[in-house]
Amino acid sequence: MKFLHKPVVVYRVRVDVAEKVSDADGRNGPMGASHHRGQTPFPKTQELTRRGIYGFLFWMSLASLSVFAQEPNQQKTVVIDEKPGAGPQAEPQPPRRRGGGFGGPIELGPDDVAAYEAPPEGFKSEREVPHGRLEMIEYESKTVGTTRKLNVYTPPGYTTDIKYPVLYLLHGIGGDETEWQRFASPNFMLDNLIADGKAVPMIVVMPNGRAQKNDRAEGNVMASAPAFAVFEKDLLNDVIPTIQSKYSVDANRERRAIAGLSMGGGQSFNFGLGNLDTFAWIGPFSAAPNTKSAEELIPDVAAAKAKLKLLWISCGNKDGLIRISQNIHQFLKTNGIDHVWHVDGHGHDPQHWSSSLYWFAQSVFQNKPAKGSVSDNSVLDNGAVAKQVDSIDSVQEAAPVDDWKPAVTNQDGKEYPQVNSEGRVRFRVNAPEATSVACTFRDSSDFIKDDEGNWTGYTRKLDEGFHYYELIIDGAKVPDPNSRYYFGAMRWGSGVEIPAKDKEFYSLRKVPHGQMRDVLFYSDSTNTDRRAFVYTPPGYDSDQEKRYPVLYLQHGWGENEYGWSNQGHAGLIMDNLVAEGKAKPFIVVMTYGMTNDVRPGGIGSFDITHFETVLVKELIPFVDSNFRTLADQPNRAMAGLSMGGMETKTITLRNLDKFSQIGLFSGGSISIDDVNKTEGFKENVKLVFVSYGSREVGGQSPRRDGDPEANAKALKEAGVNSHYYVSPETAHEWQTWRRSLHEIAPLLFADDNR
Repeated sequence: MKFLHKPVVVYRVRVDVAEKVSDADGRNGPMGASHHRGQTPFPKTQELTRRGIYGFLFWMSLASLSVFAQEPNQQKTVVIDEKPGAGPQAEPQPPRRRGGGFGGPIELGPDDVAAYEAPPEGFKSEREVPHGRLEMIEYESKTVGTTRKLNVYTPPGYTTDIKYPVLYLLHGIGGDETEWQRFASPNFMLDNLIADGKAVPMIVVMPNGRAQKNDRAEGNVMASAPAFAVFEKDLLNDVIPTIQSKYSVDANRERRAIAGLSMGGGQSFNFGLGNLDTFAWIGPFSAAPNTKSAEELIPDVAAAKAKLKLLWISCGNKDGLIRISQNIHQFLKTNGIDHVWHVDGHGHDPQHWSSSLYWFAQSVFQNKPAKGSVSDNSVLDNGAVAKQVDSIDSVQEAAPVDDWKPAVTNQDGKEYPQVNSEGRVRFRVNAPEATSVACTFRDSSDFIKDDEGNWTGYTRKLDEGFHYYELIIDGAKVPDPNSRYYFGAMRWGSGVEIPAKDKEFYSLRKVPHGQMRDVLFYSDSTNTDRRAFVYTPPGYDSDQEKRYPVLYLQHGWGENEYGWSNQGHAGLIMDNLVAEGKAKPFIVVMTYGMTNDVRPGGIGSFDITHFETVLVKELIPFVDSNFRTLADQPNRAMAGLSMGGMETKTITLRNLDKFSQIGLFSGGSISIDDVNKTEGFKENVKLVFVSYGSREVGGQSPRRDGDPEANAKALKEAGVNSHYYVSPETAHEWQTWRRSLHEIAPLLFADDNR
């Protein structure tokens, strides 16, 4: 505890025994208190720092609330002398146990270890990735009787076409709705995790957990402690309904999570476990003494086991409040309730809370908790703590199979990167002056430098298909000089292909080939020349009388008009299908799906109506005028992946006089409500094709428009020609979308595409 003026003696009173501590006993906890469990510090001076007064008031309240268990003979009064050096005579003290710097003594057991490593450097810094939006909104709280504020994060590409899961993220005793934003930058943290494919797109709501009319963290903050309990009613009756009315959220309990730090950690325990019909995912970090006992939190063990999707508990091993979470952990372990218990090397501080949010965000709304590279410290069904070596160790210890071959994505004549039969990639780059080299694939080996300045390293086993990557040379992310360049994640960078078992359908084969034509067309609406790639099928130039149907095929967010021809191999897929007689020859048009200069993360400012104008009123007339097309609605289709699927659905349903066939790849689905609300749908739409990767739909990731398989079935039952395809063992990636094009192409413009 720090004082503004001259130091005074502080006595730590063990209820019936006073202990002389120091002239200014304090550690680096954010509330500035240092004392032992069962002991209450009382400083003489009132001239405390803000941190000190918060700590003082906090522990004053603990004493008044009788939080700590007391021995039967302990007195409940304390004596404080106003004069420095005076006070009750202290009995001889035993050797001091390890202090927590905030709270009580710390006794660590064998389970109290880190389940995760420290987050990587820059994990909460702004990167050049798509960004979500952070906005402050107001809501009417009937519970409090006033207008209150919520800090709300919506993920990159937020759209009302998706029903998003929601995380309610709570602050501590001295914070408010801005606390998380101030020290953890959760918007940038989530942006980065979503861009890296480590977290599902989610809405994060940061409310003010102090449910009273003056909810500012000012004055005696501990006087507002009862308002933190009242917030349970405000959360359930006012906050959640507000979010569900203002945002596109999935209201299912399995799509709702609650987490918080310190006082908010206690609220997370109390409100989460106390309302398992509302919350399925719970993350208390450094839970404070407002936490109820384990027996009170979980009166019905069987119900908790059945309803909990994830209980993720963390605390620092230097946090004097660790006993609170330890007690919950032991109860859960004894009763065989699955949970994660993560104890890192921090105290009761923002570093621990930022790290905890980083790992919790990767675990929530997914099939299983994220795996760290220290241990998997979760409790299994039998109550045993499992500690497993993470994949990084197996990558570095197990020698890769030595059957390396140059990747097909290499620049001509380049030997590296190389790929082996396990799906690992070996890199070699010459950088004699560099002090460190790595790659952006997680869990890769160390790069080793030889005498000629060549750095060599290799990855873990990767999934089949195409992967973007970068090299990291002395901390700078750069393209691999040996790889061809591909546009993805809003930049030109490197890519590597892991050969797939079914690669023949998009391989270069000895068959007649069409042409991929690079054309420019002028757009009046945007006052620019715009590019499109137009695939014309084999034989297009030899028969000048023949006309062809047209598919307009759109890329996803972060990519551009090059995507389908380069990464997607659309031309080769069509060549092979036509050669096999499986698909009717048709023209494919691929153009850039954005119409305004949007910085990474600015998709919220993208108005699809502008691209709709470019496509419908400018590009289609250009293509019909410059290519031999069948320029009518039955012979025109549109499909797209991810964001392109969103564009496809919106544009086709508003222009059924232009399009007869619709394909959505990892980009939502069409529901029976869409059919009923769209005039002329059944009369004009000849085909609806929806696809996803199996890893996209097999877990808890949010899906646009609900369950795509159920929607496809409902459409078929209503008489719509509806097809649903799931790509085996793939996620939100190019292998899913290549297969999707391969599946839809034979259905397009066929005499009987049913």
